[in-house]
Parts: sequence; C-alpha cells; structure tokens
Amino acid sequence: MFSSNDSTSKCFHIFGSGISFSISPVIHTSGFLHYNLPHTYDIRESDSIDDVAELIYDEQLGGASVTMPHKLHVHNYCTEQTKTAQLIGAINTLVIKNTSEGRRVIGDNTDWSGLYSIITDYSKTKAQSHPPTTGLVIGAGGASRAALYAMHKAGIQSIYLVNRTASVAEKVKENFKGTFEITILPNLTDLPQMPDVIIGTVPATATSEEQFQSLFGSSGLCIEMAYKPRQTPLLTVAQRHQGWKTVTGLEVLLAQGYDQFRLWTGLEPPKEGMAKAVAEHERQQAKGML
Repeated sequence: MFSSNDSTSKCFHIFGSGISFSISPVIHTSGFLHYNLPHTYDIRESDSIDDVAELIYDEQLGGASVTMPHKLHVHNYCTEQTKTAQLIGAINTLVIKNTSEGRRVIGDNTDWSGLYSIITDYSKTKAQSHPPTTGLVIGAGGASRAALYAMHKAGIQSIYLVNRTASVAEKVKENFKGTFEITILPNLTDLPQMPDVIIGTVPATATSEEQFQSLFGSSGLCIEMAYKPRQTPLLTVAQRHQGWKTVTGLEVLLAQGYDQFRLWTGLEPPKEGMAKAVAEHERQQAKGML
C-alpha cells in the first residue's frame, strides 16, 4: 500500500442537480483510501452552479466533478479551460493548481477520454478482423459532444448523429466544424451503413426497445452513458445480438472517474479496487442496506 507524502487534507465534491444517487463518492473515496490520502469527497447538490461558488473559491478544494446542469456554465468560475473542454463545450472536471502566479481553477473534460479508452480497448481486440470505422451517437445533449469527440479521436471515420430535434443536432455539428465531419440523420432507420460503435446519450426513460431494433449488424460495441437504471432499452436490444459487446453507464462512469483521479492526484487509479467498491455498494443497495 502506497502512503502519500502529502498529508494536507483536501475537499473534493460533485456538483450537479438531482445527484443524491451519485456513486462518484464511492469511486474516489476508495482511491483515496488505497493511497492513504486524507481527502474527502461528497455530494453538493444545487440548481445553479452559482450556489456552490464559495466551494470553488475555497482554498481547501482539491478538485471537483461536475454534472448536469452545470457542465455548460461552470466555465464562469474557471481561470482557464483545456483546449479539449473548450472544443467539446462542456466541463465535467475541475482541477486546482497552485502556482507561483496564484491559484488556478482549470476546467477539463474526462467524459470523452473515458469513452475513448473504452473504444480503443475494444478496437485492439478487433485489430486483425474488423476495426470499427462507423459510429452512431444517439442524442445531442452535453454528453453527446464528448461521445462524438471520443469517436473522432479513436479513429472512427464515418460518424452519424441522430436527435429528436434536428436544430440541436445542427448546433453540435457546427461546434465541431473544421475538426471533423458529423452526418446528421433524421431517424435511426435512415442509417446508410450499419454502425460498428453505438453510443447512447439519451435518458433511458425517454427510449424504448422498439426504436433500436434495426441498429445492430453482425458485431460491434454498444455503450450506454445513462446509468439510472442500469439496464436500459438500448442495452437490452444490443445484448440480444451475438457479437455485440455492451458497456453500461456504470462502466462509463468508472472510466471517466479514473481519469479524474489521475488529474487530481497524479497517481494511477486503483481500478480494480474502485470497481470492487462500486460493486459492493451496489450489492448493499440491492439488499436495502443503504
């Protein structure tokens, strides 16, 4: 067990609305315990990012996770943003750096990098047969921007976007103009070719199994970003097709959390321990112990 030389206790939070169920505290507290770091991580729920401004300014802040609806507005409290966060147009991670010039609050995005690691790990297993070249993103909210960028960085050449409101999808396409091309389709049934990678970014309650029936060819990777509930209509349909690997929203949450942990501590995340802590938390919840 590694023991950190940094004995300064820092506070870490997750900022968002409707996040009382968040398991991010389980993920990061497990990582801190692994390295004997004296830090804390808790949920700070608010309707507006302005309501937690004092926590961002607090000298004890070590970093923060940011979820909806604050991802698009927290930049107002950042001294700078990474180029990736600027391009995606959303921040899900605050990183604090203390330099000779003063305290810096850096807005970053690990939603895309978590997805990127999942896609590239899958691509390695398909390298000798059929590496993924075609991707589909369902939904055009904040999460979709990270999904689209992750596909682009993973080398997927043909990227399709489907959203209920076409004008919203057009804005997302315009956001990435000059970086990579996105083809917007009016309906899921209009795909000109079968996708190798599908990423769902729409709340599960707004979807049904029927709308996904025509999406799955012989093999591919299906990633669900929603993790409440764990089993979604998209995953259910994908799992009926042999040759398709499915990734739950919980696995996506872990993947982006690993990257957050690296940014905050400079240490490698204890992935196995974090995943086990989440699994144990899930078991206790199922038994009604939490």
